Amino acid sequence: MPASTGDSARNRHGHEHDVDHPIFAALYDLLPQSFLFAPHREYLTRALSGRVLELGCGTGDMFPFVVDGAGEDLEYHAIEPDPNMRKRAARTARETGLEVDIRDARAESLPYPDDSFDVVVAGIVFCTVQDPDAALEEVVRVLKPDGEFRFLEHVHADGWRGTGQDLLNPLWKRTAGGCQLTRETVPRFVGHEALAVDEIDRLDFGIFPATPFVRGTLRRRRDGMLE
Repeated sequence: MPASTGDSARNRHGHEHDVDHPIFAALYDLLPQSFLFAPHREYLTRALSGRVLELGCGTGDMFPFVVDGAGEDLEYHAIEPDPNMRKRAARTARETGLEVDIRDARAESLPYPDDSFDVVVAGIVFCTVQDPDAALEEVVRVLKPDGEFRFLEHVHADGWRGTGQDLLNPLWKRTAGGCQLTRETVPRFVGHEALAVDEIDRLDFGIFPATPFVRGTLRRRRDGMLE
């Protein structure tokens, strides 16, 4: 059965737990580019097995793809800090028949022990988290050695599109549930000493200003050490 834990006022990194965007949650699945994500959600959820964690599951739009590609030994976990999104995700889990433990938590403070997961999945999450560096450290912490980090993220563009994103970002952040257009996500990911790159692809799709996208798979190094 899908489940969620009780609210926590402040996490271990000191971030207030105040994510609450009811209008954005209601409109999220109606966004015009949602239909474009299907092949990339298939990429994120292909041949999942073992213990898997999804960061920021939103309304559960990844769940049908998880069900389609799940191995028999799959144990699926998810976090979602927005109560409006989390309620919709629980309903999606029931409708798709996915057994998932959905917890009220932020990516910056994951409520799991070290070396807990074989795969961590992030689909359009690091544009929104308050502290992406802390969130990435948490991903590395909970991944088992040689575990996979699969991601799909929109990032800061080049040229005039990047300039437009810079100008629009303050308004976009307020109206799009905290999403930011100017995150330099790929350098952050590939620059982490505990992560090795399996593959990264730039995807020239989407609707301005939330474009381009990148997707990829990183792997926690067996000799990676966290301080």
